[in-house]
Amino acid sequence: MGEVTASAEKTVGASPERVVAALGDYSGTRSRVLTEHFSEYEVREGGQGEGTTVHWKLAATSKRVRDCLVSVTVPDANTLVERDANSSMVTTWTVSPAGQGARVRVTTTWNGAGGVGGFFERTFAPRGLQRIYEAQLEKLEAELGR
Repeated sequence: MGEVTASAEKTVGASPERVVAALGDYSGTRSRVLTEHFSEYEVREGGQGEGTTVHWKLAATSKRVRDCLVSVTVPDANTLVERDANSSMVTTWTVSPAGQGARVRVTTTWNGAGGVGGFFERTFAPRGLQRIYEAQLEKLEAELGR
């Protein structure tokens, strides 16, 4: 069993403060930038940044669906951390200045399976999750351009 990591990054044409606010808006913006891989999205507590609890199902593939119950922490002004109570999955959204906009980086780590199944998970899951995050970042950029 080893740690598996998936990440994606995009520079968007909005200020870092505006991007962080959008990412932390679980009651609004975040639900609008989800891809078809997410279902049953529901804010269960809070809705804005720190202290928010949100539920969703993530279908990384048609056979691999994770039921996520995520608690949000904000360790600093440019970072959101989402910890899944149902697994070892931790997703970190980091925003930094980049020219006239902001660079958004999303990184997810989890404890992968062992054996042959773990080999395939470490080999294929990061790329699949990266594609999902790239699509979310595209939708985030479009949302911020409104």
